[in-house]
Amino acid sequence: METKEILTEVDNKLTELIQYLSNFNQEQVNIVPFEGSWTAGQLARHMILANSGCVEMLSGPVKDTERKPDMMASKFKEDFLNFEIKMDSPDFVMPAPGDYNREELLSALESIRAKAIENIKTMDLTQTCTAFELPVYGYVTRLEVLCFVIYHTQRHIRQIKNIQQVVLNKTNEPNNILN
Repeated sequence: METKEILTEVDNKLTELIQYLSNFNQEQVNIVPFEGSWTAGQLARHMILANSGCVEMLSGPVKDTERKPDMMASKFKEDFLNFEIKMDSPDFVMPAPGDYNREELLSALESIRAKAIENIKTMDLTQTCTAFELPVYGYVTRLEVLCFVIYHTQRHIRQIKNIQQVVLNKTNEPNNILN
């Protein structure tokens, strides 16, 4: 992916997630839609933990890459857009149960979006991040970190749409799902 394309995709996916979360009111953010599901607040917290970690990776130590810089991009797409499989979140990005503040979640997500965009504009995306190995995937390039953000966020956008559908039905609110 070219820098302009990655910037557009990251911006679009993170903005879309923020828009979906914005559709929930404070009470709805903390409603469990069905047994075994996260609330919208927990989903947002998970995305904050994961994506802020990705932004930190982008800003952390790097080294020159000795392989194709987007080698893992197709693997992220294949894994995260396979909606037939259920994935388990690693503990370090697992959202705690409890009540979440909608405005704080939205603010944190917007801050992550802005930092990611700034990093894309100013960094060499072909370098390999060395501060952290992604579970299952290992060390990845900055470009691959951003692909991870895109496909992981896309997976959770699908999930928040499902949560929204159920929560709005439970609270008898008009259906305001974005198309």
